[in-house]
Amino acid sequence: ELVAAVDRDLDRLRRMQTDDGGFSFWGRGWPSWPYLTVHVAHALERARDKGFKVPGPMRKQALAYLADIERHFDRHTPPDVRRVIRAYALYVLRLAGQPNARKAQALVDEVALDEQPLEALAWVLPTLHEDATARPLAVKIQRLLGNRVTETAAMAHYATEYADGAHLVLHSDRRVDALVLEALTITDPKSDLVPKLVRGLLGHRTAGRWSNTQENGFVLIALDRYFNEYEKATPDFVAKAWIGDAFAGQHTFKGRTTERHHVDVPMQWLADHAGKQDLVIDKKGKGRLYYRVGMRYAPRDLKLPPYDAGFVVERQYEAVDHEDDVRRDADGSWHIKAGARVRVRVKMVADGRRYHVALVDPLPAGLEPLNPALATTGALPPDPTDEADRGGFWWWSRTWYEHQNLRDERVEAFTSLLWSGVYDYDYVARATTPGRFVVPPTKAEEMYHPETFGRGSGDVVVVE
Repeated sequence: ELVAAVDRDLDRLRRMQTDDGGFSFWGRGWPSWPYLTVHVAHALERARDKGFKVPGPMRKQALAYLADIERHFDRHTPPDVRRVIRAYALYVLRLAGQPNARKAQALVDEVALDEQPLEALAWVLPTLHEDATARPLAVKIQRLLGNRVTETAAMAHYATEYADGAHLVLHSDRRVDALVLEALTITDPKSDLVPKLVRGLLGHRTAGRWSNTQENGFVLIALDRYFNEYEKATPDFVAKAWIGDAFAGQHTFKGRTTERHHVDVPMQWLADHAGKQDLVIDKKGKGRLYYRVGMRYAPRDLKLPPYDAGFVVERQYEAVDHEDDVRRDADGSWHIKAGARVRVRVKMVADGRRYHVALVDPLPAGLEPLNPALATTGALPPDPTDEADRGGFWWWSRTWYEHQNLRDERVEAFTSLLWSGVYDYDYVARATTPGRFVVPPTKAEEMYHPETFGRGSGDVVVVE
């Protein structure tokens, strides 16, 4: 059924091709769109590569359109958008066996390298890399891509934007990640960014897919190439690990499975072996080994300083009913009147795109959160900053988080995708129990990559 569907689609595209060899969104009677025409030509080359019979005249006309795409632009098309579409056309021409390194180099030389759209650079990189005279420029582009990436311990991604005309190229950040991934598998297959870009793309899936059809297409093309290049061999190997001279464990992996093996090394062992210990991981056999090394530890000092490993987090306590209900001493400790309501404000800063984020704020034992979902709680006091934050748009009440939990000992907020920026989270609690309490830091982390995290400072709260 799938094969028959592709054949039907190829025939329908043939009937929709315009007189100039291009394609429009709605049929022959509409002007052709340069980006869409390149996109269709790309699909034709992918179908042809997989053994489908693509009508010769349709393909010939489409490739001729791409070879002279400059004359098909509307005069209002922004220059950076033109460069992206021209680069995409050169990418497809390379797939069709018609690489043009001269035009690719001329395109890159039009403006400074760091002013070029990343998509354009990714699309022309393989063409430049495969031409001996243009290879030095390809090396510069690879260096630029390495400098522009946002990288964590586990993942990597790129962020791009257009001042105008993004709709003309159906712009998408995930597409940029996919294009760079595909290019690097050709030009620099040993790059550390390759597996990290894969992890970033997989982490951005929602219900197993990405945000739209063309984004899905580019991501799957890149992942398909990654799989065929890096996962050619069916796994059949033994993985072993040592710490120092001590054998930590081993496991046999056989066949394509989602199996994982976990080895725990007690913290006491590390404490008993002073000095640095080498971690050695060895693989014997066919297949690719993926591994993660992490450490879970308990701090000696309960009043911890802030730490930024991907997030910056701050917390403050604020009076709700009377201004003198909350005060802060010069040493940083908080004083809250027993029985008073207090607003807890948490600010979180992410310097790049983050996936499956959990923001957790521990409560001092003398405070209890007021949960508006419970009938016994009653109405919560309005936040005086809400109207200012919305800029007067009172109907806009959507939060950055998708779900929250108000528990006895902590408050949690979760989102599957967090763009770079500054985010506020607040809730109301009541001081119920007098005493002096040590409050652990607020923490934000990627749940499935906890090495990307950040914490605020520890606090002392006195309920009196």
